[in-house]
Amino acid sequence: MSTNRRPEKVYRIGFVSASVFAREIKTDDTTRVVRSVNVQKRYVEGNETKYTSSFGLAELGQAIRVLQLASQWVEQQEAHLDFES
Repeated sequence: MSTNRRPEKVYRIGFVSASVFAREIKTDDTTRVVRSVNVQKRYVEGNETKYTSSFGLAELGQAIRVLQLASQWVEQQEAHLDFES
């Protein structure tokens, strides 16, 4: 895994996105990958693009769906890693 902060996977529906980030955790004699998910909504204010983690009723379905997709991705990656061990 690289140390940059680019997402491993991104899911977008409309202006709502879920980004999966992976990072390595090293312990005494093992290294494991830990994943986290960031959910946000993109919007434009004037000429500036901004992001928020607040969702109105109209975006809740999109947020739920991108979270489901991100969850499936993380589950697949974790199952894949366990299978190879």
